[in-house]
Amino acid sequence: MADSSGRREAIQTRLEGVIRKNRFTIAVVFPAIGALTLLASTEGLLPEPLAYNPLLILFGTLVMRSPLVVGLLPRIDRRALAALGVLTGYTYAIEIIGVRTDWPYGAFEYGIELGPMLFGEVPLALPLFFIPLVVNAYLLTLLVLGDRGTNPPVRVGSAVVAVVAVDAVLDPAAVAVGFWTYVPPGPYYGVPLSNYFGWVLSGTVAVILVDLAFDREALLARVRDCEFVLDDLVSFVLLWGAINLLYANWVAAGVAGAFVVGLLRTDRYDRAMLRTALPA
Repeated sequence: MADSSGRREAIQTRLEGVIRKNRFTIAVVFPAIGALTLLASTEGLLPEPLAYNPLLILFGTLVMRSPLVVGLLPRIDRRALAALGVLTGYTYAIEIIGVRTDWPYGAFEYGIELGPMLFGEVPLALPLFFIPLVVNAYLLTLLVLGDRGTNPPVRVGSAVVAVVAVDAVLDPAAVAVGFWTYVPPGPYYGVPLSNYFGWVLSGTVAVILVDLAFDREALLARVRDCEFVLDDLVSFVLLWGAINLLYANWVAAGVAGAFVVGLLRTDRYDRAMLRTALPA
């Protein structure tokens, strides 16, 4: 048992070292390349094998998710695995219902295949795209709320608002680069308001499951101690915020800017951090 624990700690230490050594590449370079690649794909500037290449999309997403995954590994126990397993099943179920019935998000269809498709309808990697967004919003909420986060309704309600705000950045940019389309297009850069009612529903269920997955005090201590755990949210803001700027989705870009303010309020993204994150 002691040997197993020692090996786990050694692996964790090695993984954290890799993330720390490559923070700038993961959190800045990858989303910058992603934004340029998606823009070039949309505008027909990339040859067929590279345009909207699902393997490149999945690889880039995995890399940008790595700080969050590595940061939370020490807090992943049976309780967390059970709750996240339920959330994974829920993620597939609500998306399949949405594709088949147009509820709760409104009528939409995928414009490209984001990797292998489950039942030919939704991306198999859907939890990789959705669950980290919820966790990022939840973690940022915990840090920003401080002592107010001890109140469950305040904590959960604020996190749901943050999750919906995440989609207020994501969906207009995803529509702009052709990931999916709504029929008919909605008033918010092609996104219908029904989509956000759907995100309130799915976000509430997801946040409650994330809240149940972890011991809040232990999770908060880990987030405060691990300086890179929110780097995935940095990647998200840079990637989708940049795309919104390029397509003049000004409100969506402004919401991305609000997340930048929230990240700065965590006191972990400053000049000292930049000096340590930049490659030697």
